[in-house]
Amino acid sequence: MEEYRYLLDIAVILALTKSFSLFSRKVNMPPVVGALIAGIILGPVMLNVIEPSDTILSLAEIGVIVLMFQAGLETDIRELKRSGKAAMVIALCGVVVPLAVGAVISYMFEKNLMENIFVGVILTATSVSITVETLQDMGKLKGRVGTAILGAAIIDDILGIILLSIMTSIGRAGTVEVTGVLMIIGKMALFFVLSGAGGIFVYKFFRRMSMMKVNNEQVHRRRVPVLALAFCLFLAFLAELFGIADITGAYLAGIILCRIPETYYIHRKVECISYMLITPIFFASIGLKVEVAGMTQTMIIFTVLISIAAVLTKIIGCGIGAKACRYSYKESLKIGAGMVCRGEVALIVAQKGIHVGLLREEMFAPMVIMVLVTTLLAPILLKLFFSEWFSGLTYRTGKR
Repeated sequence: MEEYRYLLDIAVILALTKSFSLFSRKVNMPPVVGALIAGIILGPVMLNVIEPSDTILSLAEIGVIVLMFQAGLETDIRELKRSGKAAMVIALCGVVVPLAVGAVISYMFEKNLMENIFVGVILTATSVSITVETLQDMGKLKGRVGTAILGAAIIDDILGIILLSIMTSIGRAGTVEVTGVLMIIGKMALFFVLSGAGGIFVYKFFRRMSMMKVNNEQVHRRRVPVLALAFCLFLAFLAELFGIADITGAYLAGIILCRIPETYYIHRKVECISYMLITPIFFASIGLKVEVAGMTQTMIIFTVLISIAAVLTKIIGCGIGAKACRYSYKESLKIGAGMVCRGEVALIVAQKGIHVGLLREEMFAPMVIMVLVTTLLAPILLKLFFSEWFSGLTYRTGKR
């Protein structure tokens, strides 16, 4: 019966993650927090009733790929064009500051250059989904600040994917020599050229499929999501073949298909699989890997510092970028707060770092705690900065 144990494990994971996600919503917390806590409860930190089997880990890996594919599908190219230069400056500052500070803090505790830089890369991540949900609840999504946050978050994702691709390629190659790095850049360039050229053909193919109708009904509509998912998995495999993170391929697949007529339909169908099975397993698997029993005093201090840095570097970095683009001090703070949440993006990056040997296992727990802190704080900070009290304070000081 032991070979069928994974069925019971999956059943328990699904039941508990969904229960905790619903509870999270009830107390105005993001569902991802509930799913993570469920995994932590089931893992070695508390009950230790489930071990991450090969089946669970494989499903979790597919969950990561699907999550990044969905992120690509949700990328609004028109929003990116509309936000323009300001979003680029905000995103660049919001990447450079966390990257530098994260690397320095990591260096203070462990002098390992590749790991130090990778910790900085984890801190560059931004998960805009929780910010969007909070801004929608407050009716502030479509304003000047909301548009800047969305545009900057899209560019932040793209920059983060590029950084992750470079780091994972170097991690797999095991070299930082000039010739080795040039070879990595060459392979990355070749992958993006091939994906771009193939993407044009795939885009036209999907558009044509979407427009084929008989008696005013689309002939291939049900096949479109299946083929889209197949394309996503193929591009993820191709990325790995070129020594790049599979999630880069998945994200690129989403971007290629984000402007076809059936994008929303694809997203809705993929969301069903994601919501019901693979995403809960991914978040639970993160919690199952967390171990705090071996955390030393040094590691606890590192966790506190990296969590504080994760919050402040985004507020300061994105705030500086926004101020440089002629946003007011108050608007700059709002934009910075909107970029604080790390969510699932940082977890995906951290997990990928462990997989390629750029991040030690003992560093995983601090990263998960940092994600929980930023995910919980982001909605609170946004509500504070958008509150009437804060507006009144700004008005009295004569600044808008």
